[in-house]
Amino acid sequence: MTKAEFFVRDRRLLTGFSIRQHTDFAPEGEDVVCAAVSSAAYMTVNTIQDIMKAHAEVHVDEDSALLRMTLEPGSVERCQDLMAGFKLHITALQEQYPENIQVILTEV
Repeated sequence: MTKAEFFVRDRRLLTGFSIRQHTDFAPEGEDVVCAAVSSAAYMTVNTIQDIMKAHAEVHVDEDSALLRMTLEPGSVERCQDLMAGFKLHITALQEQYPENIQVILTEV
């Protein structure tokens, strides 16, 4: 099961996320649910860094299927719309595939 953890400050500001583990919907390489989560996560990171030129710490560990992104304090406010859209997308996927995706909100 994929665990999508969103880091929240002051009960409203999304400051980052961690996506870990495979969804186990289908065999690796054929898992469309895992591909949807990964694609949305990488699009979010790439947009934040390359399009918005915001600053974020990104860690990828392919061996443990982990992608973690934490926005630097000066970038949190201006990335809220994108982060909210990403959270909405992952939450909708969780509703469609509750056995494969778990969304977690963690106050930081």
